[in-house]
Amino acid sequence: MLTAALTVALDNIQAVIIDLDGTMLDTAPDFLVAVNRMRDEFTLAAIDIATIKRFVGKGSENLIERVLALDFSAEQIAQHFDAAMESYQRHYLCINGDFSMLYPDVVEGLQAMQAQGLRMACVTNKPLAFALPLMEKKGLAGFFEVVYGGDSFSRKKPDPIALLQVCADFDLAPAKVLALGDSSNDAQAARAANCPVLLVPYGYNHGEAIQNVESDGIVASLLEAATLIRRGNIQ
Repeated sequence: MLTAALTVALDNIQAVIIDLDGTMLDTAPDFLVAVNRMRDEFTLAAIDIATIKRFVGKGSENLIERVLALDFSAEQIAQHFDAAMESYQRHYLCINGDFSMLYPDVVEGLQAMQAQGLRMACVTNKPLAFALPLMEKKGLAGFFEVVYGGDSFSRKKPDPIALLQVCADFDLAPAKVLALGDSSNDAQAARAANCPVLLVPYGYNHGEAIQNVESDGIVASLLEAATLIRRGNIQ
């Protein structure tokens, strides 16, 4: 059963750009373990999963700044940031993917897109050193021709630079490249790149309701998105 009410016609879509954290994978449990191990090194109390979910989505630097801001002043954050980042990255690399889980119908959705001949790229704000091994571990890497991380360019989403690069890589007009994500970062990047964008409701979105984010529709899963693309392309 389809749940999306689209604001645009999805016709002649030839490629998709898909976010990682909160869209394909629930990685918040990984973040929680790594952050709390870092906090333990600073003799700080552990934080909960709800707090982590509000903080993820804008890159590792923003995550660590917000985590430190729970206990430190701006001056103290600047003083401790480098050590905290080193600790977090060290712990994250050790457990990357161990506690994260695929969302329902992700693999089925990717398979359906692949069967349609759609070209696929993953654009995430996660650093490539984390994203690539995680995608391999979870069986996602083989679906994607292109993967760009938060350190692939000088600016992260919501800047459109990575999405525009994918369009150039595929030699496709942005109108033919659908973006799929879970947050305002994804929607704003797609709007700026002139790509249509669908959002899933189960991700993070910085603790805000996804229904309040301007997009071309909300889909229950990647499989539903694949179905909508197929229907639009055969009309």
